[in-house]
Amino acid sequence: MATAVFGKKKGMTQAFQDDGTVVGVTVLEVEPNYVTAVRSEETDGYEAVQVAFGQVKSSRVNKPKAGLFAKLDTPPRRHVKELRGVVAEQGSTLGADVFEVGDKVHVSAKGKGKGFQGTVKRHNFGRGPVSHGSHNVRAPGSVGASADPARIFKGQKMPGQMGNKAVTVQNLEVVAVDAEKNELWVRGGVPGGRGTVVKIRKAGE
Repeated sequence: MATAVFGKKKGMTQAFQDDGTVVGVTVLEVEPNYVTAVRSEETDGYEAVQVAFGQVKSSRVNKPKAGLFAKLDTPPRRHVKELRGVVAEQGSTLGADVFEVGDKVHVSAKGKGKGFQGTVKRHNFGRGPVSHGSHNVRAPGSVGASADPARIFKGQKMPGQMGNKAVTVQNLEVVAVDAEKNELWVRGGVPGGRGTVVKIRKAGE
């Protein structure tokens, strides 16, 4: 049974619950995931399914992918990825209806890239004094020992690249499932900006 799909983040909105309370939700567009191949323990050493999703012009697909889609008689798709631990038949389609309202899901995506940032923004450091003559307003301060060991230890919080890495938010509640619109509403925020490809899998599996 398939309990994971790929989708796309559309944005955030609000949803009313049965008791009248309002909750913030993220709308995920789950276009049909076409199962293009099945990996097995005997032939590949692991179990997974290969899925294709995302509308794209045929001119934007390279020849290997075009041959794969022509062989399976499916329309061209932008992305071809694998889902581990999912059982499905080749040629079948996975959609938002693999989940139900009330399910807990893990959502993985690449977070927004914020570029090279200092310690105040990246690690929430406090700033120095801003009085006249101060030269330590947003400087990181001391980062290591002196002659011994004469180096900076690994893991020291310093300025550097922020964001633009894989992030997983766990145990988000499915608030609504709209199979006709290919939409999945989950309570809370998910990584990335609008249009980011997200992986949605059922919690505990």
